[in-house]
Amino acid sequence: MATTTGAGTDPDSPSSPRGGRADGPPLDAADLRHNLRWLYTGRALRSFATAFLTVVFPLYLAGEHLSSFAVGAILTAGGVASAGLMAVVGIAGDRFGRRSMLVGLGAAGVVGSVAMAATGNPVVLTVANGFGGVGRGGGAGSGGAWGPFFPAEQPLLAESVPAEQRTTAFGRISFVGVLAGAAGSLVAFVPGILHAHGVSLVSSYRLVFLFGALCSAGVVVVSLPLRERLAPRVRPTSVPERFAAPAEAPAASAPGTLSTRQLVGRLGLTNALNGLGFGFLGPLLTYWFHVRFGAGPTELAALYTVVNLVSALPYLGSAILARRLGAVRTVVWTRTVSVLLLLAMAAVPTFALAGLLFGLRMAVNSLSIPARQSFAMGVADERRRGTVAALGSLPSMVTASISPIVGGALMEELLATPLLGAALFMGANTIAYYLAFRRTVPPEERKPLAAPAPSAPAAGSATTAREPVRRNADDDGPTAP
Repeated sequence: MATTTGAGTDPDSPSSPRGGRADGPPLDAADLRHNLRWLYTGRALRSFATAFLTVVFPLYLAGEHLSSFAVGAILTAGGVASAGLMAVVGIAGDRFGRRSMLVGLGAAGVVGSVAMAATGNPVVLTVANGFGGVGRGGGAGSGGAWGPFFPAEQPLLAESVPAEQRTTAFGRISFVGVLAGAAGSLVAFVPGILHAHGVSLVSSYRLVFLFGALCSAGVVVVSLPLRERLAPRVRPTSVPERFAAPAEAPAASAPGTLSTRQLVGRLGLTNALNGLGFGFLGPLLTYWFHVRFGAGPTELAALYTVVNLVSALPYLGSAILARRLGAVRTVVWTRTVSVLLLLAMAAVPTFALAGLLFGLRMAVNSLSIPARQSFAMGVADERRRGTVAALGSLPSMVTASISPIVGGALMEELLATPLLGAALFMGANTIAYYLAFRRTVPPEERKPLAAPAPSAPAAGSATTAREPVRRNADDDGPTAP
């Protein structure tokens, strides 16, 4: 007699034996929860190191007497390398395993940091910056959520918890990253302290790079115990098939399901708009504070330290808000409030008020980040999560490099350009995000489909409710006696 494969034994399901690693048995829930401690520790190490390397590396380049053009070229090349590496990690991680990507990136960080400490050669520093990914961990309050690591880290985190706990896990890892980044920023004071005790600045910077290499080695160590479940490799015969909707998620059982191609396209569009807004805000906001209010390094350092700490706690509240409003509405409402706070910043008369509004804006924005990341991983095909994370974010990295040039030029005519430009494009991002995903529902928000009620047999039917049903030996269909 023919048998039917149930949902729990779907041969293409990651929870089935074929969906486990090819070299071992399938993983159970305890195995995957074991991942969380290692993923949180890895994020903490990366955020800690990125926080001080981002400050020290440009100063080291200046200490090597490189021109402003050379410094800019090295940092730009690092950004381009980071974008390319992110795409490779996302696509290769889906095919060969995400743990191996994290281990490889950690090892690359060791090589890059050691190379930075070993020489001041511009060519070597450019390559080392690409390996190390310096400054590509995210901005203030980001929790180290970006850079080449995240297309491997996010899918592993998503599969290590049940769907209903996914947003909570994303919030917690960002919380850990923010606190680690705040602690790591204190290491940037070490070169000055060493210099005060007779060590040259260049030598002090190189010692900090070696400490960065030690942190990267720690990333390798904590990535090795990670376990993952790999779906059977899919070898499509054409490029369009790589982005086709998963066969195991038919639209009839999951309303609003998007194919990988659709999801990447919509994320790419919304993130491109967000990147334009971030490009106005991130690089130019410090300059705006200085020109508008005369704020110096001491005031700005204090402001950004407080902002990093204030933006940490809301990460833990994102899951609560998402359970009440849904992931998409959480993103839309928090982004809307964030845009309004940016507009208010442009109108206030004092640095204290502007700093207060900036802190509130970052705290509100932090509520949206875990919900948005969790939503993307939840609606993506599990086999393509790394690809979605990487390709969906690449447009933002491109557009974020365009708007600083435009914003800097416009500031000569309108000082509030960074805030107004950011509000314009982030507002457009909010509208586009709602239109793109308002009908897309992640698994944890889907209501189970009700079983169809059995229909009453028609009058005169050969089979009635009282008559027994038996099966023919020759087929699987019921027959009347």
